[in-house]
Amino acid sequence: MTKIRKRYAPEFRRQMVQLHRMGRGFDELAKEFGCTSWSIRQWVKRADRDEGRGDGGLTTAEREELTRLRRENRKLREEREILAKAAAWFANEKPATPKRSSDS
Repeated sequence: MTKIRKRYAPEFRRQMVQLHRMGRGFDELAKEFGCTSWSIRQWVKRADRDEGRGDGGLTTAEREELTRLRRENRKLREEREILAKAAAWFANEKPATPKRSSDS
């Protein structure tokens, strides 16, 4: 049985981070607003990274860039594979030799 992930709006996440930084506990916020304390911890951790005072993990911008670069890399590999197959096919194809006329 799979669990369905609930997506929270970015504004809601920012509010949870602010409330935690103002002194409210993870468990307290989780009970009051209906999300897990683990989620709030992750949002605080990511906000710290984005503000340059985190644990050295990837910031949101870096994570988005990494995703974009991986997608681009996958596409380039596919294109390279297609070109390699086309080049091999053309290399194996025999050129048609024109018939010589008997007039020469």
